[in-house]
Amino acid sequence: MTSTRTDPIVVAGTGHVGLIAAIALGQSFDNVISLGVVPDGSDRRTTALMMPAIRFLQRIGLWDKIEPHAAPIHSMRILDGTNRLVRSPAVTFEASEIDEPAFGYNIYNATLTSVLNEALKQSSVRHVAASAMRYHSVEAAMAVEASDGSMFSANIVIAADGRSSLAREAAGISARTWQYNQTAIVLSFSHTREHHDISTEFHTEYGPFTIVPLAGKRSSLVWVTTPAHAAELLELSLEQLANRVEERMQSMLGAVTVDVAPQGWPLSGLVPTSFARNRVFLAGESAHVFPPIGAQGLNLGVRDVEILLETLPADETDLGSAQIISTYNRKRSPDIIARTGAVDALNRSLLSDFLPVQMVRSGGLELLRVFSPLRSFVMREGLRPGSGFRWPRREADRV
Repeated sequence: MTSTRTDPIVVAGTGHVGLIAAIALGQSFDNVISLGVVPDGSDRRTTALMMPAIRFLQRIGLWDKIEPHAAPIHSMRILDGTNRLVRSPAVTFEASEIDEPAFGYNIYNATLTSVLNEALKQSSVRHVAASAMRYHSVEAAMAVEASDGSMFSANIVIAADGRSSLAREAAGISARTWQYNQTAIVLSFSHTREHHDISTEFHTEYGPFTIVPLAGKRSSLVWVTTPAHAAELLELSLEQLANRVEERMQSMLGAVTVDVAPQGWPLSGLVPTSFARNRVFLAGESAHVFPPIGAQGLNLGVRDVEILLETLPADETDLGSAQIISTYNRKRSPDIIARTGAVDALNRSLLSDFLPVQMVRSGGLELLRVFSPLRSFVMREGLRPGSGFRWPRREADRV
């Protein structure tokens, strides 16, 4: 499927979503420009790619390049790590319960960037290693000026340029933003016991403490806590920090050695008023920002790209037409708004000392623990919206 339009599609931003968008669009359209400087290897975080995102990456030929560097997540469990009066039960989710080989795979961000950058070089996409500086609308196009002096008249712009998106601003799309009184400490560590491909999330009074498996006896950690506590943790030596990590997870994985130094990331949220306008389509963090709970961030961004490809026509129709803009908005709004609201509500429920909130949360987890159909539904919905509703129909069709 190719477009005969002469105006290029400009993908602004070279983070993970921007690189995936450029590569995917380059397989369907002739004139795609990737605009941005590819990040260096300083990002020490990891990302869990879940199975729906992996299936999309398989379709566009990227997963075979990524899989050798990633570790599977076969089980996910939630443990109450609080000292509150109302304690929630432990709940374990198994990918095999919903006929999945794994929930997803965990990979270092820097490694994923390197793999995607190499795939971009091997594609037909033109990469311009400069940042977009200015945008302005012209007749049936969006003019883009880059930091190296390059000028482009784009048929459409894919704004994958982050939470402070210039493209989103140029399109006249406002966004509601908010801050959490939380900081995420991210690091990786080795341990003496096997993790058995299990991701464990301790719910604490200050946010989740989430351990995600890496290859071998290694795991990554996202420790969400107060800014003051985060500052204290960042001042510790690696040996002292390892002792704190081991103590917090009750020596579950044995002795701990921190081998990738920690970084701190203040938590915030963002939701725009629309997801496409004036020839600009939002993807990734220009369209949604929320706390690192449930591995939703990049996976939602991959879904942005997937829906964008479904929305853009293959013929000579103007890609920035009002109808296409409206269709993308209609398809993305429910998913993004629901995911943002759910993650925000879960995060705030962890922080609440209000006893009824704690009781509701504890009761909900107990239902998930004892009622397998509900647990299966939640697992499927967590991977992809609507899949929990479709699964019973598929099972009925098999009978």
